[in-house]
Amino acid sequence: MQTKEKAWWKKPLRVVQTNLQIKDTALIDPERYAAGMKQLGANTICFNVAGIYAWYPSKVPYHTINEYLPQNFDLLQEVIAACHKQGIRFIARFDFSKTEDTFYLQKPQWFIRQPSGEPEIIGAGRPGKWPLLMSTCLNGAYRNEAVAIPVLDEVISHYDIDAIFFNAPRFVPCWCEACHKKYIKLYNKPLPIDKSQFDPSWAPTCFRDNANNWYRFIKSKNPELPMILYLYPANMLDREQTSDMHCTEPQDILSLGHHHIPEFWKPALSMKLGISLPDRPTPCGIVHSSPGMDWRHTGLPPAEYSFWLSQIPAQGGNIWHSLTGIPETIEDKRILEVVADFNHNVEKVEAYMEDAIGVAQIAMMWTGDASAEGWADGLINMQIPFDVILSAHATAEKLSPYKGLIIPEGMKYSDEFIALISDYVEAGGCIFAEGAIPEEPRLLALLGIANDLYTSEALTASYLRFERSEGASNPLQKGLEHTELIAHRGKVVYVRPVGVQSQVLATLVPPFSPMESVGAPPERASLPVSHTDLPLAVWNQAGKGHAMYMPFSLSHLINEYKLGEHYQLLSNAIDMALGEHKFIEISNIQGLQMTLFEKGNTLLIHLVNGVGRRPLSSNIPLHDIALSLKIDGRRVKQVSQLISGEALSYQEAAGRLAISVPRLTIWECLLIEFE
Repeated sequence: MQTKEKAWWKKPLRVVQTNLQIKDTALIDPERYAAGMKQLGANTICFNVAGIYAWYPSKVPYHTINEYLPQNFDLLQEVIAACHKQGIRFIARFDFSKTEDTFYLQKPQWFIRQPSGEPEIIGAGRPGKWPLLMSTCLNGAYRNEAVAIPVLDEVISHYDIDAIFFNAPRFVPCWCEACHKKYIKLYNKPLPIDKSQFDPSWAPTCFRDNANNWYRFIKSKNPELPMILYLYPANMLDREQTSDMHCTEPQDILSLGHHHIPEFWKPALSMKLGISLPDRPTPCGIVHSSPGMDWRHTGLPPAEYSFWLSQIPAQGGNIWHSLTGIPETIEDKRILEVVADFNHNVEKVEAYMEDAIGVAQIAMMWTGDASAEGWADGLINMQIPFDVILSAHATAEKLSPYKGLIIPEGMKYSDEFIALISDYVEAGGCIFAEGAIPEEPRLLALLGIANDLYTSEALTASYLRFERSEGASNPLQKGLEHTELIAHRGKVVYVRPVGVQSQVLATLVPPFSPMESVGAPPERASLPVSHTDLPLAVWNQAGKGHAMYMPFSLSHLINEYKLGEHYQLLSNAIDMALGEHKFIEISNIQGLQMTLFEKGNTLLIHLVNGVGRRPLSSNIPLHDIALSLKIDGRRVKQVSQLISGEALSYQEAAGRLAISVPRLTIWECLLIEFE
């Protein structure tokens, strides 16, 4: 029986999105454009089609047509045909989030309103002879039956597009009449003036209703035409099918200033979140070429740009480049060089990565806040492979493959979740919990602490002390044997361990001074209390597994201070969970990322080098990176580097494979083939 061929959009993608500028329309030569995209290594392009501007002769009322379109031929039709001739798929980009102010004057009921009743105007201070743009409401007719649906009908009926992508479909707070009526109907109370008082389901419901409206219509016209949406917080936990494929957008916004530079792990984490959604194809990671939309006509520094891009395929995602203009109008030609070189490297890897499965022994519950980001920072910086689990998808079956589960501070401990993690630990798993927790008896018993919790004030000038049993080393202190104390700051939950299986591995050393006198006089700097029995790490055995409770915020310390000791503490805690089952070890280098995938009788290890002060002005090569893998009796056939094309020497001994990577510049993918 012949198996059905996989849809094109479920195969590896290299997407190039050219964000078109209407005044440059005359410069778009369809054949030259398609050839240029091929030269950049694209197998898919995303091209402006409709919404704010129609890039074809639209007949739909209230749909602004690009006034610079050629009169003697249909530009959109010719671009699609030229791309298809080059073997390039065509994604049609729609943006119904805003439109020209002329239509506001005719249909004011379609637009977003502030609580004051005023509309939301975009770019009122923009120089040049441009009409104003007005934001449209998700619940209004413009984004639905009056304009969006007829435009979709027109495009799908007349153009051979391969997919539909909606730009900026997100929920924006609105107080128009349609929103007021819908809110009362849903919740039987008025729409609050303060958006922080909205029902938590309001934004996801509005987003879902609008997306479902589009989705149902697209499928009624062409069931094979995929719909692509951004992954927003408003749709991330949505179990309903509002699209066929998702993309994330980890912008490297350097224009925020050096003190607000995006974290190095942003693309990696965004892809982990995208991949965490079940029953979806491989998500795309959209990377803008610019260091901020306010600087969109120049490019990221090539070293920084290459590092940022490399995290997308290294995490198992598809790359989606976002460029301002076409090759002829892009003034920073470094962008074109980076994109072409990068796509060439992706092409070397993608056949091996297609249908590969991520390998991770650690999972982390996603809370969507700084605590989850702190743990992600620590795990990525310590080269610990991990997966992200959304609370809506947490089940016994989902948790069972993992040796350890991280529960960041701020996680909601429902009765169902407490029962789930209790069973997980009893069966042999290990959990890590931090910070404030509810006083639920079953949770406290799992963590090995008594039912009398007290929360401290915010502590400064305090420390974590490693405790040692006589004649035994402390596994939390590995690599820190020459220091008894490491820095601590913040609130502590004072707890008391209970039970013979509960072991205290670290305790609090309280502040030796208030902040105003920590430096003077040094003669008074001795610790008034050098030891307490107030735990900062409790290791409790329950059934076949363990639970570690840190009654402080390790994630906050990592986010705020990025001290090596806190990273090492996190890594040591993970090692306690993995023990002899730890699958892979690697030279620990701050700024080095590692991910692991399995496919058939092969393993793929991605290494991404982000070492150096960001934004990276140069890529600093790493040398002699040592890796050790647990291979459990499998015989290695060959180890090679897919990007450089060079073979690697290796050694097999005592059930482990040892590899040394002589040089890593930016990104490499190691292929380990077993007999």
